[in-house]
Amino acid sequence: MFKTILYLLLISFHFNVTSQDQISLISWNIRDFGKTKNNEELDQIAEIVRDADILAIQEVVAGYGGAPAVAKLADILNRKGSKWDYAVSQRTATKYVTERYAFIWKTKNIKIKNRGALIKELEELVDREPFYIDFYVNGQKLSIINFHSRPHDKDPESEIRAITDYLKNKISDHPIILAGDFNVNEKEPVFDHLKSLGFRTALTDQKTTLKKNCVTTDYLNHAIDNIFYNTQISKLKGDTIDFINACENLANARRLSDHLPVFLKFQVN
Repeated sequence: MFKTILYLLLISFHFNVTSQDQISLISWNIRDFGKTKNNEELDQIAEIVRDADILAIQEVVAGYGGAPAVAKLADILNRKGSKWDYAVSQRTATKYVTERYAFIWKTKNIKIKNRGALIKELEELVDREPFYIDFYVNGQKLSIINFHSRPHDKDPESEIRAITDYLKNKISDHPIILAGDFNVNEKEPVFDHLKSLGFRTALTDQKTTLKKNCVTTDYLNHAIDNIFYNTQISKLKGDTIDFINACENLANARRLSDHLPVFLKFQVN
C-alpha cells in the first residue's frame, strides 16, 4: 500500500529537467544507509530521487554495508532509464561518530576529474568532516560540499562557524553549494556570516525531519536540512519531497529515513 501511494505522490515531484543549463540537486540524510536497507526500500529511494541530476547522501554506514548500498542504489537507478555514476567518501575521522558520505549523479551532462575527498583542513574542528566533489556541467566547474553536523545538543554551531571560515577563504568566482543536515535551523544567527558571504538557502524555516508518531495530522518535526548556494547560482525552485502524505504512511516511511529529501533546482550564472 505504501509503495503504491509513494509512486502516486512522486508524480507531483518530477523535476522535468530537460534543459542543459538547469540542474537539480537532492540532499538527503538517509538514516543508517547500509545493509539494513533491503531491495524494496532501495527501489523506493530510487523512485524518489530518479528525476534529479545529482544526489548527495548523508549518514552512509562507515562499515562494510555502506558503500555496497550506494553501489546497489546506483545500479537500480541505472535500470530506470538514465546512466548514473557514484562516489563514496572515506570514513570520517572521529572514531565514535564515523560515517561516510556519497554522491550519485547522471553522467550525460555532468563530468568529474576526480572522485572527491574529505576536507582534511576541517578534521580537527568538525566531527564528520565534509566531503566534496568538483563537478563539471557542460564544462563549467560546480563544487558541492556534503555535510552532516553533530547533534543539536553537541554544539553543531561551532562546526558551522568552522565551515563558514573555510568557505570565506575559498570564495571564488565559480558556483559552490553546501548541502546537508546541519542540525540547526537556517534562521539561527550562526548562519548570518555564511549569508553575509552571499550564500542563500533552498528552504526557509521549512521542517525536514519526521516525528516518531503523528500529532493530530502533523508528522513533521525540525527544520534542519538545507542546501546553501553562492551568488554564482540562481535558484529556480527549492522544496522538500514529502513522500509521506498521511499519518498512516509514517511508520513505513521511517523505514527509509527519518528525514525528508531536500531539493534545489537551479541554473549556473
